Amino acid sequence: MSSDGLFSDASERAGAPPDFPCTEIRERERRRPSKKGFDVRSFGTGTHVKLPGPSPDKPNIYEFKTPYDAMYQDLLQRDKDLYTQNGILHMLDRNRRIKPCPERFQECPERFDLILTCEERVYDQVVEDLSGREQESFQPVHVINVDVQDNHEDATLGAFLICELCQCIQLTEDLDNEIDELVQDFEEKSGKLILHTLCEQNQRTWEKPIQNTGRTC
Repeated sequence: MSSDGLFSDASERAGAPPDFPCTEIRERERRRPSKKGFDVRSFGTGTHVKLPGPSPDKPNIYEFKTPYDAMYQDLLQRDKDLYTQNGILHMLDRNRRIKPCPERFQECPERFDLILTCEERVYDQVVEDLSGREQESFQPVHVINVDVQDNHEDATLGAFLICELCQCIQLTEDLDNEIDELVQDFEEKSGKLILHTLCEQNQRTWEKPIQNTGRTC
């Protein structure tokens, strides 16, 4: 990996049932591949941070720039027992020791070597955003999706799986030429469907991903 870093939405997960509306995102279980030697940034792709509330139709919604500590204190005052039991306070406490607040991918101007997502819908949003950006250079970026169910146990297992994938990618001598075979082998080994796209970040048009094949947008 170069100093440009690695992006993964796996770090934006919370231990709660899946709930990804098209216009909102909630913080998800945060696991840090950086502990394995990777330079990692984590983002969400929706318009707000959405955390589970007292019922499915009453989530807690925050702006992306809301500090994790402010979310923690807010939920602590609202219902300490509920948010301790469902793990949200624990997740926020861990997150606030990692970085000040959640970040939105569409607002980040930086470039990355590799982007990993954990849900096809998020994958589509990332590809669409990259394809619509105007850049001064044509630096390619690989976007890979590994579906991970949004709960504590699956997020933990998914983090190990994604870390293993990153380690395999790190060992390649020519990623652009080896990525298709690597993805296919990893797909067979893991039993998971892997989506892969190579984006040139200045293009504005893109196609719907084709499963089991690489494509250039």
